[in-house]
Amino acid sequence: MRQPLFSLILLGLATLLPAAALAQSPFGLEYRAVAKVVHGTETLSNAWAGGFNAPQFSAIDLNGDSQQDLYVFDRQTRRSFTYLSVADAATGGRQWHYAPEYQSLFPADMTNWVQLRDYDCDGRPDIFTMGTISGSIRVYHNVAGAGGRPTFQQISDELEYFDPSPSGGLTNINTGGYNTPAIEDVNGDGRLDITTFNFINSSTIYYFLNTSTTGCGGLAFRQASREWGEVKSCHSSCTSFVFGSDDCRGILQPTHTEGGNLLPIDLDGDGDKDLLTSRDNCAELVRLTNAGTLATARFTVAGQSNSFPAAMPVRLPNFPAAYSLDLTFDGRPDLVVTPNVYDNQDSIDTRHSTWLYQNTSPTAVPSFAFRQDDFLQKDMLDVSEKAAPAFGDVTGDGLKDMLIGGVSRAAPEGSYRASLWLYQNVGTAREPIFRLVTNNYLNLAAKKYGSLRPVLVDLNRDGVLDLAYSAFALRNSSYNFLAYCLNTATSTQPAAFNTAAPALLENVPARPYDTPCFTDIDGDGYVDMLLSTNTNSSDFPGQALRYYRNTGSQPLSRAFVLVNNDFGRIRTATDERPNNLTAAVADVDGDARPDLVTIDELGRLHFFADFRSQSGLFLDRADLLYNSTLSRYEAVELGSRIENLYTLTTADVDNDGKPELFVGTQTGGVVALGIRAAVLATQPAASALPMSVFPNPATSTATIETPRPTRLTVLDVLGRPVRTEAGASARHTLDVRGLAAGIYLVRAEAADGQSGVRRLVVQ
Repeated sequence: MRQPLFSLILLGLATLLPAAALAQSPFGLEYRAVAKVVHGTETLSNAWAGGFNAPQFSAIDLNGDSQQDLYVFDRQTRRSFTYLSVADAATGGRQWHYAPEYQSLFPADMTNWVQLRDYDCDGRPDIFTMGTISGSIRVYHNVAGAGGRPTFQQISDELEYFDPSPSGGLTNINTGGYNTPAIEDVNGDGRLDITTFNFINSSTIYYFLNTSTTGCGGLAFRQASREWGEVKSCHSSCTSFVFGSDDCRGILQPTHTEGGNLLPIDLDGDGDKDLLTSRDNCAELVRLTNAGTLATARFTVAGQSNSFPAAMPVRLPNFPAAYSLDLTFDGRPDLVVTPNVYDNQDSIDTRHSTWLYQNTSPTAVPSFAFRQDDFLQKDMLDVSEKAAPAFGDVTGDGLKDMLIGGVSRAAPEGSYRASLWLYQNVGTAREPIFRLVTNNYLNLAAKKYGSLRPVLVDLNRDGVLDLAYSAFALRNSSYNFLAYCLNTATSTQPAAFNTAAPALLENVPARPYDTPCFTDIDGDGYVDMLLSTNTNSSDFPGQALRYYRNTGSQPLSRAFVLVNNDFGRIRTATDERPNNLTAAVADVDGDARPDLVTIDELGRLHFFADFRSQSGLFLDRADLLYNSTLSRYEAVELGSRIENLYTLTTADVDNDGKPELFVGTQTGGVVALGIRAAVLATQPAASALPMSVFPNPATSTATIETPRPTRLTVLDVLGRPVRTEAGASARHTLDVRGLAAGIYLVRAEAADGQSGVRRLVVQ
């Protein structure tokens, strides 16, 4: 009888678990420009790109049309951006069009710096970036893919040079953890060389000569010089250099870890490489003219200029880095200068941090004319830093408006403060147009907050939206609070919030960037709260997501009572607590049941279908994004770094009955995602995940093996979870001691949703 019973249980398992537990849900997300965004008289052409703070620029043909497109790597968030060069019907020229469908072509784990350079002369730029070991150089070879698109294959995690000394041999080329090297042919032999400030104190420039004997295609090096160009950086000031045999006065060693940027570039048309350089905590871009030759560079004090370009010198507050490539579609390499920082430290206006200088010279001697300080940034929605969007009618006209919390300078040269940006919907319910009204709605910048994360929600059930927000004051950044202001206006009037006397939610954690999500979890008509928090204090123990039930009691400030301090048992792929988690709830997959979506500092969306029917460890899916260009589902990757701060919200802004998903980014922008319905349903059903369970029967432990990392759930004969293994692994050792003797089901699920089920007998 046991075998037939087991078969019936296995057959009925799909009805006992949420739909996402056994198969992928029949829906997906896609990048979508869900609404027009207007600043003044200008409609932003790439409004929903998401913003960037420390971009690094490279040229590459992304779509095989023989046009040079644009790849941008943001150093602060480690996110890739891709832009296509497309025809501009209005001008007859060309323009940059944000094309996120190409971003996943690039490795998701790149850090520090990225340069696209063609090392094998096949016309396809390869990737050079920092390797696993800090300061090393990783290389990916660009192999032509379908449709002329690039594909990248890692060929090295460390570039090495040959040290001929008795104790030498092959040695790792170490560029340092903060420096950005230059991957350029500096001696004119057609092979890529490497120059970098030395990794010890960034005082001299190391020159690694490419010694490959095959012409193009080799990556063999020797250290040709430990003081390339006979120049030393002295650290006594931002523009202090000595040349030739002179030495710096005082101590070469800086008082902190320094970094240096290099751009070898021919500025005087004599065929050799001059130099544009800068260092961290400095605003100047220094020009050094090469008085030597291609083979032997020599810089002199006569060739130094601290005001470059002369007509409009670069003065970015911190660590300017220069990139040479054609950005104005005239065939001449222009200059773009950006801050090469890991974090802002409130020194840079990151809405105006991409300075474009157009090369106006038809000769070999470039002439750089300043054009703008917000190249590409002016085309996107960008509140500077830490964007947190919310949607609802605050103007009383019946249309959903957009609020964005962000940290920026409300006035030029002012201090960084958190404020609310109000975008009024001046379009229609079906075709919204968000026009910027103010960057200081409710004058909250005067509060001197270091963060603002707004939520528009009807807290007191009077039919109008109230304002709740998470914030902390700059004068006490260790204390965060959750506040709310009830709306005293009617639904046909502009919202009225008394921000002079906000009420505070009591008995909740108080860590910076704690973020509430209000939704009715228990179906009693009162909005409950899911609180994302980094708190784990003795006063408020628990994990990243906590469920507070709204009891409906008064006062409202005390109505939210903790029910579960580890809601969903949400963990990372390495079974760790997610940091900087935020959550949103909506019926995303269209099954009339609310779903949970989360994102954390790793920049990847996770979808938990019909979460109210799940218990214990929630089962998730990450391959949410349908890429129509590549015809595949993939993860939403928005940059993975420990300090990244994202926010999530949902709203049906175009009134089509399906919610859109909005991600507020660390870099001050907003990424919009729309629902792509009923696509997976047309695909062949996924095959069962192969898995082995042994010994079986088991008495104390059982080993479960799968071909790739999975999470485990053990269910009893009624389909109830009795044991979970949250960590993803290809091999699990399951402790079955404490389980009653009998038949169990072991379910393994991979990150892409493919799953397998096996019977386990416990004796």
